Amino acid sequence: MTKSSTLRFAILLVAIIGVGVFVNAWAYLGEAHVDRKALKDFPEQLGEWRKNKDQMIDEPTMKVLRASDYLLRDYQRPDGRAANFYVGYYASQREGATYHSPLNCLPGSGWTLTQPDTVTISLPDGRSFGANKYVIQNGEYKSLMIYWYQGRGRAVASEYWGKVYTVIDSVRLRRSDGAMVRVTVPIGDSETAALDSARDLSAKAAAALDDYVP
Repeated sequence: MTKSSTLRFAILLVAIIGVGVFVNAWAYLGEAHVDRKALKDFPEQLGEWRKNKDQMIDEPTMKVLRASDYLLRDYQRPDGRAANFYVGYYASQREGATYHSPLNCLPGSGWTLTQPDTVTISLPDGRSFGANKYVIQNGEYKSLMIYWYQGRGRAVASEYWGKVYTVIDSVRLRRSDGAMVRVTVPIGDSETAALDSARDLSAKAAAALDDYVP
């Protein structure tokens, strides 16, 4: 074996050993502990929005969602505008439990999704992020839906980038926790008013989520 071949072999061997040590150490250490508040304690008032009631998800649905924690809550404003707020949180996505896109779940429940778009959610502290927007309909029920993926200090609209960041953070931070967040508002007589309401609740909810989805 020539000196150059020996050198290449040595470099390859060191790289293989290094990767093996890293993978085994990562597996041994497991995921980093994350301090967070339970979603049941999420604020009952967000600006003008006040809690109306919390809803429970049935057991068969939970077996599909496999969420570590969730919140399904109806909010209402003094002007009568109502909204539904959902957060599905996953403490770890390493074992196959991961958030479910509404694009996959809703059509199976009889909903049609139209008018896809991306909207900007502007938080009170000046931060902003992009979120998905759809008009959803099931029979006579028609609502405007906004949803995004949040966790580990960021909020993104794209499920693809959400998963990419999950992989990166699994290596960099030893964390794969995250959540899918959804706001739906009945459209009624005005789609514009429904969008304004959905964006308002989304902004206030996202600002409050840091303690629950860190």
